[in-house]
Amino acid sequence: MGIKLTEKGRQAGGEPATRLQKKKNISKKFLSSSLMILHDKEFEPFINHDELQEKIRMVAAEINLDYADKEIHFISILNGAFIFSSDLFKNITAPCYMHFLKVRSYEGTQSTGAVSNIIGLTEPLNHKHIIILEDIVDTGATMQHVYKEVSKMNPASIKVASLLLKPDAYQGNIKIDYLCFSIPNKFVVGYGLDYDGLGRNLKDVYQLKS
Repeated sequence: MGIKLTEKGRQAGGEPATRLQKKKNISKKFLSSSLMILHDKEFEPFINHDELQEKIRMVAAEINLDYADKEIHFISILNGAFIFSSDLFKNITAPCYMHFLKVRSYEGTQSTGAVSNIIGLTEPLNHKHIIILEDIVDTGATMQHVYKEVSKMNPASIKVASLLLKPDAYQGNIKIDYLCFSIPNKFVVGYGLDYDGLGRNLKDVYQLKS
């Protein structure tokens, strides 16, 4: 049975037609396979889910080989790295722990260059083998900050794994030991990355439309 409207433009269930249409319009923004509209900007497909998973499995295989006889302590940088961390974690065969750290360095589509709101890392990590997990390394300000904080805990070793790296924007000197993709200096969303809170739930990575 189709949706019926009353004379005042309401569904039989009582919801205004205009509100229903608004919900449909919002949904279309997220369901489009070729173009994504988030807030006031348009994004186009960049890296699909299958490509992401293939690279993550390859990186996990490298880590499993390098840490075959070691116990790993992963540090996932929130909010953006939570999906990447989860998928990588599921492919790790070595004994491992997961810790979470929250920082902030983005406002809108730009990295501010200043890192704030560091939360977490209450567990002792001295003499532990650490791998920091990042969704994207842009200018490198976040990674420099986190690496410095972790170094203070006197770990046995520190390595870095990132889903994405922007070589043209990177100003840091920390080696990215495990990398899935090098990308151009464009703003990207999806697979944990957001634009002012939206887009983290997308299974693919999208780039800002030129």
